[in-house]
Amino acid sequence: MSEQRVLVVGGRIENVRKAKEQGLGVVYLQQPGQFTPEHASLVDAALLVDYTDWSVTEPLVAAAHRAYGFTSVVTTTEAGVEPAGRISDLLGLGGVSHEVAHLLRDKLSMRRHLAATAPSVSVAAEEVGDRESLTAFGSRHGYPFIVKPVDGIGSLGLQLVESADRLDEVWETITRLRHSDHQFARFFPLDRFLMEEYVSGPELSVEAFTFAGRHVVVAVTEKLTYDNFVELGHVVPARIAAADEAAVVECVTTFLDAVGVVGGPSHTEVRLSERGPRVIESHNRPGGDRIRDLVEEAYGFDIERYTVAWPGGGLPALDERPAPLRSAATRFLGAEPGTVTAVEGLEAARALDGVVEVDLPVEPGSVVRPLRSSWDRLGQVIAVAPDADAAVALCEKACATIRVTTEPGTADPAE
Repeated sequence: MSEQRVLVVGGRIENVRKAKEQGLGVVYLQQPGQFTPEHASLVDAALLVDYTDWSVTEPLVAAAHRAYGFTSVVTTTEAGVEPAGRISDLLGLGGVSHEVAHLLRDKLSMRRHLAATAPSVSVAAEEVGDRESLTAFGSRHGYPFIVKPVDGIGSLGLQLVESADRLDEVWETITRLRHSDHQFARFFPLDRFLMEEYVSGPELSVEAFTFAGRHVVVAVTEKLTYDNFVELGHVVPARIAAADEAAVVECVTTFLDAVGVVGGPSHTEVRLSERGPRVIESHNRPGGDRIRDLVEEAYGFDIERYTVAWPGGGLPALDERPAPLRSAATRFLGAEPGTVTAVEGLEAARALDGVVEVDLPVEPGSVVRPLRSSWDRLGQVIAVAPDADAAVALCEKACATIRVTTEPGTADPAE
């Protein structure tokens, strides 16, 4: 029988390694600057283009399919979900459609769809038009409410509107951010914004995998954030009551059915409000922030491996949710804005029993920006322990061991 091949869209090198470990051939679709010699040694073919440009990607993928006959298309990256959906539709590969992928990427479309199909798991939302649309939304739905980009990621541009007195400030920020040239503006432009009801309560995410329409929740992850909603850390499994967890699982499976996810990974962010859980946003890919690694450490389930290899038939479907083996946590590292002058304590942190990894890719001369989005965090610590409290404490101990010293630079570190 001929070798099974998968088309991998973007993502880290582990995507390709794991596909090869499962005996799959790989055709790789990636941005030109992200292709390395290791990729070249592993893949059968590489298409190095801006894969978000469908006019370029469509003919290349069609030709590659005729030549290599891949039977599935997968991605673990946010920028790749819509291209992967288009490719699946074009070639009849049976994966998540572009319509569904777009519904998850476009937060306003998702809210409108849920209002018609599953209002119990959603909240009221409207698109920001002019300045007066902010006033009107506050009058209809009260304060506080949230303003965020329709096609955003990493908490960039997210604002909490606490009262009518803040509306001028919020509008000025929206005006400034629209079409701003941030580092990932090509993939996530800040041009459209939406308003939605604020949901109070603990923040969680649900890591699930769907097997031919059957959703299996693998983990419920507890999320900790800074005051500006940028994520500070994650804990797996979440420290919540069994009844609350059951409600969260029901909420997310209802949501996945409503939006039409038929296969593969999903990462759905939820708030556990007094009225019950409400979906904040969702993605048909594994969770970022190394959540996929936390899930593997805590449950022994490699959601990244399943993402790339399950469609090829080389892995068994899960019959039920795996039992937790231990707890895993991560904390993100930061420092005062400015230019890094010294980094100390890395090896001591890595030597702590239970610390799995310390990832801190800064050195003297690096620039620390003000913490406005997830991209401004410096690095992270991952640790494991018998229970969640111990894993969190170990992460905090490791972070306290590391010292990143900065001094104000001559350039504005926000640039």
